[in-house]
Amino acid sequence: MLRGDDPVDRVGRLANLARWDEAAPLHAQSALYDLESFRAGRDDIRPFEHDELGSVEGRDLLHLQCHIGTDTLSWARHGARVSGLDFSPNAIDIARTLAAECAIDAKFWCADVYDALEAVDGRRFDVVYTGIGALGWLADLRSWAHIVGELLRPDGVLYLVEIHPLVIGMVNDGRTLELDVFEAGFVRWDGKGGTYAAPDAVLQHNTTYERVHALSEVITAVLDAGLTLELFHEQSYTNAPWPWTERGDDGYYRLPEGWPRFPLTYSLRARQHGGATIA
Repeated sequence: MLRGDDPVDRVGRLANLARWDEAAPLHAQSALYDLESFRAGRDDIRPFEHDELGSVEGRDLLHLQCHIGTDTLSWARHGARVSGLDFSPNAIDIARTLAAECAIDAKFWCADVYDALEAVDGRRFDVVYTGIGALGWLADLRSWAHIVGELLRPDGVLYLVEIHPLVIGMVNDGRTLELDVFEAGFVRWDGKGGTYAAPDAVLQHNTTYERVHALSEVITAVLDAGLTLELFHEQSYTNAPWPWTERGDDGYYRLPEGWPRFPLTYSLRARQHGGATIA
């Protein structure tokens, strides 16, 4: 395994697991996730994702860090044979229950993303997908990207959609850069209050470890894993409800009128043309 055995990394993964395991049931009951609407057929995939990834009909798709599975199961509604992986047992239990309630055939594994190769037991996929809010919880992108390469079949693709690092750097007011967005460390946060989906919740586990990954770090990790970058885009809207954004009639959030424009999310697609190797 490429990932080192750094003590901060170990402590951080345990703290993050406790946080997400506590958060998952709260998210399943939240208005943001609105599982009643999802059971009725809501599609959680953003429009640009369909355009950039193309048809997933009949393709095997693995969603890494899938949380409670709404994005994973949305891809199934577009014809993919879906699987999801997440380190939170509570999240995986909710995802499995949701799949059964929606009559969707899906496979979910409970494992750390760095242990994905062992968890899927040799399976390979046409698409490895990871969505908004996933990479910031990972200390080591180099290991992650090599694992993605190993999970892909020849000619398979990684499709990634993420929060733009500028948003994280200016998270407090959307105007002032207050956090490192370049050469940032995997650092401890002692938060107060709830989560993005359950802001009023009182949590027992308030400590997390997170890292802002520069765009260059993400792209370099993908290229070093032997994947060929085919697409990189930035977007002006997001489904993440930052307090300084405005919600449009389409349900997505954008910068207020008159603000300087900067991207809120980014996406990339990269292809595996042969068997990946771990250096």
